[in-house]
Amino acid sequence: ERLASIAGGAALMAYGLRRGARGAKSIVWLGGSLFLRGFSGWCALYSVLGIDRSGRGEAMQGNLGVKVEREMVFEEPPEKLYAFWRDFRNLPSIMPHVESVSVYPDGRSHWRVKGPLGRAFEWDARIINDLPNEVIAWRTEEGARVEHAGSVRFERLTGDATLVRVSLQYHPPGGELAHLVTALFGADPGERIQDDLTRLREAMARAHEDRDGMQPAT
Repeated sequence: ERLASIAGGAALMAYGLRRGARGAKSIVWLGGSLFLRGFSGWCALYSVLGIDRSGRGEAMQGNLGVKVEREMVFEEPPEKLYAFWRDFRNLPSIMPHVESVSVYPDGRSHWRVKGPLGRAFEWDARIINDLPNEVIAWRTEEGARVEHAGSVRFERLTGDATLVRVSLQYHPPGGELAHLVTALFGADPGERIQDDLTRLREAMARAHEDRDGMQPAT
């Protein structure tokens, strides 16, 4: 829409200036408005109507630059989903790109993630918010090659259903670090999160029959 506004606005302004006749000022004004809308990304009409076309549901500006959110409804109570996620050692069973997670008593954890050409990337993270059965939030420790943070929220719905909302934030780096981001989160982080949530739902469904892939609570 912004590119179309810039192109259309420039064309109208050029046409109005060439015409130089009655009504040319209105054409130039309309073209200028379109051009400004495309350049700035702000639309007066959308603002009045309360329409947001910025794509913030996919990737919005967060504290660390880029923020991606995904959510999914589970036919499980929050307590069960929280218990599974809170023991980070369970996560490699639903996140194929995660090789292992070591958990320490002080709230820190060490992550090892598969990278390209068999190379592994590692970092330490710390829990920064933990409300049982409601939210878990974490952030990488200082010195991580790709600084990022995340949270998962468990919202109780009718019955035993739960809305799980995962949020991921990271800096949008360039050069070598851009390749690391792709390795860690995939070309489309939102799609990877969605796939992980789908695997979690499938794991929970299997857990009704057996306990494969789920470790005892610590």
